[in-house]
Amino acid sequence: MNFYRDIGFLVFGSRLRRLSEQFLNDVNRIYRQHKIDFDAAWFPVFYLLSQKEEVSIKNISDALSTSHSAASQMVTSLQQKGLIKSVVSKKDARHKVITFTAKGEKLLQKIKPVWDALQKAMEALVTEDAKSKKILEALTATEQSLEKKSLYERIEQHL
Repeated sequence: MNFYRDIGFLVFGSRLRRLSEQFLNDVNRIYRQHKIDFDAAWFPVFYLLSQKEEVSIKNISDALSTSHSAASQMVTSLQQKGLIKSVVSKKDARHKVITFTAKGEKLLQKIKPVWDALQKAMEALVTEDAKSKKILEALTATEQSLEKKSLYERIEQHL
């Protein structure tokens, strides 16, 4: 008996968490193996900054669909490590934005090859089985359905 597979939707969230933890652990192992002082949890903020010269905490929270507080905590953690800094926006001097420090830029250059390898590895992984090819579409559809009606509301409806 495979506990997680046999129970079905009752452990859907647990399976997603296990899969996520496995992915993050393997990616962090790659960073350690290649002596790159980076944590996969930092990826969202680093990626956003790699795509734009500057971002606000509001931009981060909006892009990641997270609270302003959670985005602020991520930013604070990276600031304490000296990887990003808060500066006055070049576009609007009334606002503060987040940018890379020189140390953060240097780290970004070291991790980009890992991101490229990760993209290739994930693409190869999902082509191993025809059902896996649709995982991103299925996740998007599930997220969109939950935006319309939360799981909480759906459970309450059945109680």
